[in-house]
Amino acid sequence: MATASPFNEEDLLCPVCRQAFSFPVTLACQHSFCEACIQSHWEWKGSRLWPLRRHSENTRRPPINLALKIASDTFKAQASLRSVNPDNLCSIHSEELKMFCHKESKPICLICHMSRDHKGHQCDTIPEAAAARKKALSNRYEALREHPHSTENMKGSLEELEAHMQNQAVQTEAQIRDEFEKLHKFLREEEAARLTVLKDEMDRKVQAVRQRLENIKEDVDDISEIIEGTESTLRSDDLSFLKNWQEAIRRICYPIEEVQYPQGALIDTAQYLGSLKYGVWKRLAGEVKSCPIALDPNTAQPNMILSDEVMSVRYGKKQQLPDNPECCSSRLAVLASTDFTLGKHCWDVEVGDSQEWYIGVARESIKRKTAVFLNPAEGFWVTGLSNGETYWAQTSPRTRLALKKRPQRITVELDYEKGKVAFLNAVDGSIIYMFKDKFTERIFPYFSPGIHGDGENALRICPLKVSITLN
Repeated sequence: MATASPFNEEDLLCPVCRQAFSFPVTLACQHSFCEACIQSHWEWKGSRLWPLRRHSENTRRPPINLALKIASDTFKAQASLRSVNPDNLCSIHSEELKMFCHKESKPICLICHMSRDHKGHQCDTIPEAAAARKKALSNRYEALREHPHSTENMKGSLEELEAHMQNQAVQTEAQIRDEFEKLHKFLREEEAARLTVLKDEMDRKVQAVRQRLENIKEDVDDISEIIEGTESTLRSDDLSFLKNWQEAIRRICYPIEEVQYPQGALIDTAQYLGSLKYGVWKRLAGEVKSCPIALDPNTAQPNMILSDEVMSVRYGKKQQLPDNPECCSSRLAVLASTDFTLGKHCWDVEVGDSQEWYIGVARESIKRKTAVFLNPAEGFWVTGLSNGETYWAQTSPRTRLALKKRPQRITVELDYEKGKVAFLNAVDGSIIYMFKDKFTERIFPYFSPGIHGDGENALRICPLKVSITLN
């Protein structure tokens, strides 16, 4: 049980600073002051006069009043505890929380810090721990504070993306309808042609049957007339009969032909219905084009203009396109929609008389938004022409190629397992250049046209010849 203090609160206050005593000393007059306060008073007065009386103190260093110091320290400690928020006191020791345990991630008091429960735990003072965590929180806070701005920008981008998708869908639908209209037109024309041939055959054969019917009718009329005349002659008297019998004999000798069913008179139905679909398909094969690969509009830089059938690309007026992750916005290029992860593949590209172009393959992870060098280290295996006269293999450093003939059409051959990309003159098969490397991810055909003239810089993927084989 705590012992009652012989001092009241007023006795514990220094008459000079009016604060609880700090190292209280008692003068000969029996008044007590803080040691620092009385020394400051004497220095200010220039004498050792007592602050409360006009007498001088003879002692240079008045003695400390130990009982008063203990009472004052106790009073200040109790006052300090009274001023501390209960939430900031240790629930175990009721001491102020002054340390932070990193292992248990919580504030502790000094007694906890020295206890066995926290032995070996890394601890910092509350200000140190708070400063480190405030720094970490501030970094995240700054990122979070930027989030609404980024989100607003993304919102605008997504709205533009939605509008572009709708426009893209409308255009694609129109192109699909146009292509199917061409197919419908072909089928309608094919149908009309076959119906015309059928009608011509029908008209011809019906006319032949009608002519045969007309001939038969004439024969029947002639024979009926002969029969009627012969019967009249036979009914006449003998003298009359003898006068006319020779004429009757002549007429009755009318040549009678056996009526036969006409051969091939029926419509040749098999000609029209036999393998009808195959016949139409075979004719259609001569009208359609089949490409080994197709260009992907979603990867095209905004200045890239693709044909309706996404088989060719050229430079043109910049389009308003969304900057989606697939878009190769850092280069005047477009990738194919077809990717390869194994096997052998080849395709022909018509470069014509273009003054600048680059073709080849690129890996999926190429940097599409920042400028990089066209070389294998950056994920490109490409050859090309610059300034209309110099051919390059985009190695590191790039290799100048000496070609005897200017190629108009180039074959690109990819062997994924062997890591080979070969470029050949499609006309004579001569090798232009071959890369050897190792592929570890998806590979896409790469196309980059020049910027010379409208339509003159187009790169075209050459269609394959369609053939039909029956088993």
